[in-house]
Amino acid sequence: MIHRFRTKNRSNYHAFGGGSFLISVKRCESAKNTGRSTVLNQRLFLLYACSCFVLKFWLVLLFILVSGGHRDGAVDNDNNNKDVFTAVDQAEITKDVCLMYDFVNQHLQEATRVSDLSLEEDDVLKLVSEKSENRVVRNIKASMKCSDREVSKPATESFSFRIPPSENIESQGRSDLPGIDVLVSAAKRKSRLWSQPTGSTKRCVWLLLPSSSVHFTAQTNLRDSSKSSLMALSQVAYLIPLKADLNEDNSSPRITLSQGPNTIGRGNVLIADKRLSRKHITVTASTSGSVSLSVEGTNPVVVRSSGDGERKKINPCEEILLTDDDIIELIPGHHFFKLVLPPTENKGSHERAAKKARKAETQGDDDNVEAIRRFCPPSEKLPSTFRLLSVNGLPDWANTSCLSINDVIEGDVVAAILSNFMVDIDWLMSACPKLANIPHVMVIHGESDGRQEYIQRKKPGNWIAHKPRLPISFGTHHSKAIFLVYPRGVRVVVHTANLIQVDWNNKSQGLWMQDFPWKDDDDDHKDPPSGFEGDLVDYLTVLKWPEFTASLPGRGNVKINAAFFRKFDYSGATVRLISSVPGYHTGMNLKKWGHMKLRTILQECVFDREFRRSPLVYQFSSLGSLDEKWLSEFGASLSSGITEDKTPLGPGDPLIIWPTVEDVRCSLEGYAAGNAIPSPLKNVEKPFLKKYWAKWKADHSARGRAMPHIKTFTRYSDQKLAWFLLTSSNLSKAAWGALQKNNSQLMIRSYELGVLFLPSPVKTQGCQFSCTDSNRSTMKAKHETKDEAEKRSELVTMTWHGDRDSPEIISLPVPYQLPPKPYSPEDVPWSWDRGYSKKDVYGQVWPR
Repeated sequence: MIHRFRTKNRSNYHAFGGGSFLISVKRCESAKNTGRSTVLNQRLFLLYACSCFVLKFWLVLLFILVSGGHRDGAVDNDNNNKDVFTAVDQAEITKDVCLMYDFVNQHLQEATRVSDLSLEEDDVLKLVSEKSENRVVRNIKASMKCSDREVSKPATESFSFRIPPSENIESQGRSDLPGIDVLVSAAKRKSRLWSQPTGSTKRCVWLLLPSSSVHFTAQTNLRDSSKSSLMALSQVAYLIPLKADLNEDNSSPRITLSQGPNTIGRGNVLIADKRLSRKHITVTASTSGSVSLSVEGTNPVVVRSSGDGERKKINPCEEILLTDDDIIELIPGHHFFKLVLPPTENKGSHERAAKKARKAETQGDDDNVEAIRRFCPPSEKLPSTFRLLSVNGLPDWANTSCLSINDVIEGDVVAAILSNFMVDIDWLMSACPKLANIPHVMVIHGESDGRQEYIQRKKPGNWIAHKPRLPISFGTHHSKAIFLVYPRGVRVVVHTANLIQVDWNNKSQGLWMQDFPWKDDDDDHKDPPSGFEGDLVDYLTVLKWPEFTASLPGRGNVKINAAFFRKFDYSGATVRLISSVPGYHTGMNLKKWGHMKLRTILQECVFDREFRRSPLVYQFSSLGSLDEKWLSEFGASLSSGITEDKTPLGPGDPLIIWPTVEDVRCSLEGYAAGNAIPSPLKNVEKPFLKKYWAKWKADHSARGRAMPHIKTFTRYSDQKLAWFLLTSSNLSKAAWGALQKNNSQLMIRSYELGVLFLPSPVKTQGCQFSCTDSNRSTMKAKHETKDEAEKRSELVTMTWHGDRDSPEIISLPVPYQLPPKPYSPEDVPWSWDRGYSKKDVYGQVWPR
């Protein structure tokens, strides 16, 4: 403000700092004034002006204390204690309250009372004031009595109020508090001042101003995941102040971390320290339990790991992921805070699963080590499971029941269709000499134009090369499958390896195959096609390869096209096909492809109750450019399904299994393995992905150093699986599709193919047919009896402890650890376009 005075005979203003009022001074009219009196008048004027300045200064200061000073404190406190839950039980009243505050007796004469609310320790009361007829609440006071405790707190406009601990809380820390009285009041205009309660860290003066409607909301931690429009934030963690001996400091308030960024600094410590900035650190928390810390101030911060106690210095502008019970030193050796993540229903699903796993490990560590040794499924169960591919450089026991390409392409094959993305003809012919003797071979590939010339030049004369049409840019033919026609039937193979040397020898890969007999001539049109048959023929039809004629023993010349594959009996199929084809799919085709196909099948399935809200795992080898909206859309599909009582399974918390830089560096191939994990930095290091990262840990399958090219998606509970998908699809919109036009259209760019393992009726004979074993060549699927139909298979991992010989148990060789182990703060996800100077196992750096 500029304060002005004006002489009576002058029109100009003389300004000085101080207030906004006008001072008029009469000029002396006596013509006899001497120079001395003039000086005296000037001094009197200056004295008067200074007095006014000082008076105004104190009035302004008082005004700041009343309306601003404490408000700043309240705002700071509110920023550090923003407490709104995503799940709430609301008890709301609205009332115009007119009351008087007795300054002498400190008594509120009128108030609104809400009694006997069912609240718990650490629940939050939130007061919100609203405008009503141009009147605005300037001050609200709340008083709450829990048992024998009473706490009151004033705030401006709105505030959050935490339920204090009570003696009545049970030892486990979560119990209803009986007899809770909450007093909510707003003061009407009155020329009275009152002080903040004694003992506060700040002493301020408040002016009681007019009120309007006051809304009181009691918010409690319920399991319901519905969101209220009143809740924009979510309490997800705490910072507990500690003493130098790392015991809790009860003299300091703990800091609540809300969902999103939380600024911590000088205002959060009781002892002034100029080394702390006002915004010293930013702690970003999410409801999934992911917490990261970045240093905003000029001085470093130390984080002490809860696991090994290692202290790590975090410099300004650096960021680190935090885990439960980590200790933060705002200044190294000073101002200690411990991160505490409270348990919640959704966030902890992987954490609870991990606890179960740790408990199981203590009971049977020795059984889990090298579990691949014991994975020897009987022949009748082989089509119901999948197999890992053999890896060079591993001990023999690590390749138990694993396959090579010669174990797949065997016997008297009449015609073969090899579907893949990358194809190395030279390697293929040398690794599988059997191919040279097959009369008809078609290669369906996704190679670039330059590589197409290579394939045409290298392929034998009786081979046909075909690249399917890609109507949408940036798509690929990525499906990996083999179809082998035998005199006795057809072998369908779905796998994850490119037809190149490194994929079949150095990486973790998966493969499923099953043989199917020819249909009887009179069966061709008698029964409707099975779901497997319809899905297979629909997919092959879209490929539109140039049909060719093959001579089949006993059947003469036959045209090999998509319709040809209707000639086989797929009633014994143990899996469902999940495929993707490029295009804009609408109407009936919307649910035919991609993640919508998976959603549709899962919606028809009934699962055990133990899989309600159980976690999900996404494991793959290439990450697309994702956003949270699409990830939510994808998760909704994978969370589909119901229990026997028709209750939806509900959403599951996903984790993404992705190799770290250190995993790749120390792998069997060193940094070269990263060529097959081709995701750029811009895709991998999106902030919202941090909470999903989990490590590739595969000790039980001896594949910890064999980098994964396998792609799997599953829902699990301990070592049981609700379902399991082995597929060529990575985590991308191009592979799975993205909904458009208000969910009426699914856009897919690429061709993909996978097999879905589900709990299904136990089949006693249908899985025993073989195209290559004459002893099992005539056995076809039989229709199960009523009793057999009631028996459903149960999917488990290799490390499951139970009777694997039971016909209902289907053991799947899941190569990675369940539950997955989340990244530590030191773990960095692999991205192939970043440089790494630390040498790998071959003494190389990246890029070479």
